[in-house]
Amino acid sequence: MIRILTASPEFLPGQIRQNYQLMIQEINRAKEQQADIIIFPELSLTGYFIGDLWESPAFLHESEAYKEKIIAAAEGITIIFGHVAIDKNKKNSDGRLRLYNAGFVAQNQKLVANTIGHFYTIKTLLPTYGPFDDTRHFTSILRVAAEENTTVHKLIAPYDITIKDEHLQIGLLLCEDSWDENYFLSPTAILTEKQSHLLVNLSASPFSLEKQENRHRLFSAHGKKYRIPTLYVNRSGVENTGKTIYLYDGITFAYDQNGVLIDESIPFQSRRKLWEFEPRTRQIIPTEKKTVSHVPPLLSSLQYGLKKFLQMLSVDHVTIGLSGGIDSAVNAALYRSILPKEHLLFVNTPTQYNSTATRILAKTVAENIGAYYTEIPINHFIDETKQMIDCRSISSTDRKITLHLSPLAKENMQARDRSSRVLAGLSSAFSGIFTCNANKTELTVGYGTFYGDLAGAVAATGDLWKYQIYQLGHELNAYFQEDIIPKDIFTLKPSAELSPQQDVTKNLGDPLIYDYHDYLFRAWVESSSRPTIEDTLRWYADGVLEEKIHTPLTIQDIFPTAKDFICDLERWWTLYTGFAVAKRIQAPPIIAVSRRPYGTDFRESQMTPYYTDTYYEWKNKLLK
Repeated sequence: MIRILTASPEFLPGQIRQNYQLMIQEINRAKEQQADIIIFPELSLTGYFIGDLWESPAFLHESEAYKEKIIAAAEGITIIFGHVAIDKNKKNSDGRLRLYNAGFVAQNQKLVANTIGHFYTIKTLLPTYGPFDDTRHFTSILRVAAEENTTVHKLIAPYDITIKDEHLQIGLLLCEDSWDENYFLSPTAILTEKQSHLLVNLSASPFSLEKQENRHRLFSAHGKKYRIPTLYVNRSGVENTGKTIYLYDGITFAYDQNGVLIDESIPFQSRRKLWEFEPRTRQIIPTEKKTVSHVPPLLSSLQYGLKKFLQMLSVDHVTIGLSGGIDSAVNAALYRSILPKEHLLFVNTPTQYNSTATRILAKTVAENIGAYYTEIPINHFIDETKQMIDCRSISSTDRKITLHLSPLAKENMQARDRSSRVLAGLSSAFSGIFTCNANKTELTVGYGTFYGDLAGAVAATGDLWKYQIYQLGHELNAYFQEDIIPKDIFTLKPSAELSPQQDVTKNLGDPLIYDYHDYLFRAWVESSSRPTIEDTLRWYADGVLEEKIHTPLTIQDIFPTAKDFICDLERWWTLYTGFAVAKRIQAPPIIAVSRRPYGTDFRESQMTPYYTDTYYEWKNKLLK
């Protein structure tokens, strides 16, 4: 029986020396547990999302030096790990060093060659969707095959290693190589054909709320089809692409040769798992009992990502603007779930438009959490800003104008003074950062103020639709086993409280009907087919809009006439594809938990909103 430890410590992007030390700790632990093999995930030493640091010769030289140290540690144990391979005999067409995203096997302090004599496995399928841009930095085995006038089938081979006098043929796959449903070749099929006893997938697969279900569907299907067991090990930790923060759940699981899940680790909690494998029967057996996490995946993923990102920023003090509404209350409770209460400062910044009800709710949240709290009325700030600008005459050498503030400009001034003036100043005095409490619904249509409520160091809930904000609020209350967030906040009409038209005491507030617009916007943003306003209007005309976007509401109840529906639709489409793009570009980084977060995963440029000819044809038919 061969003992295998899958290990995924919390690797840091770009920190080669520290990642090496983490690997050595795991190797020593594996030896203590009498493991014969230890397996690390994809690009363990370097990290994955490190931008164009891949172009730095000094960084690559350092990575090579530490790779040799890992090989030297393979004494009394076999080490399988993902790392960058540098082909010093070739250059890319742009003159840069030839790099491969690769997998290595080390034994007896040297690299093991696979059955065709190659000392590393090159990643075959390089993803270019979502946050991935692999072909920018790495070369696929597909190109190698073309250059060498051979086939990929001949270049993919398992490793034949001997452990305890037993021969074990391991087929090595790197992340996407198993996600082969829509590719023209299957590395899994090739390695199965070449008599591999066990497939091992080294992954750096970012988390999303749907990811685990998709993984299990895929690997179960592979097991049934190819009749071969699989071990999967994913990275732990947090990386970012400058705009979007991605989480790695560190999960390990195993499937048997019938496609049945044997066991899996707890996402974001388990860092390693010990297995036993019998080469002759191809059985994988976990050595410890399966455990279950009682924290819902939405909450656990945000807690993990936010905590690790703050650590990356070296920040442990946070200032939060507390309005008395659901978004800021959820953010306050979320930060409290990962930070001591004395590291949190909450502030309410009322004007004449803020109701007594929301001011009381803001204070109640602060008291429930036990954080520092202050109330700073900002009417005099707003008045000072108005006096400086409104009705001011300015002139040039040959002309003169008078400036006037519109009602909307006066609303936005409140949001900007709250954030840029009060929150920024308080967070500096409190030795930390201040938050952006925006949600994905607001970001989609730009329902937020430049340098105001769209300011902050990080938007922890920026990838959550409004209905998910409420879900997270209930999960947080369950987590604390008390109503940290008062029940009245869940029933309060969402409102910016910036004008008399947003008076929550009169049930006035945001112009969005969240139980409808959440689902409409989600269809526009997260659907793989990216429907447009044309598709939406056609669905409406065909009477299938509720079915297509899965809204719990009835469209006819919201919009009595086609004209009402079209006016609302065009309003939000124009904002979504227009000025809201500029706001998203300048908004803080978000923690990605959806299948399509804004930022690197959702590439967009600032353009004028567009309506197709077909859209106008449908519109004219409906209005007639």
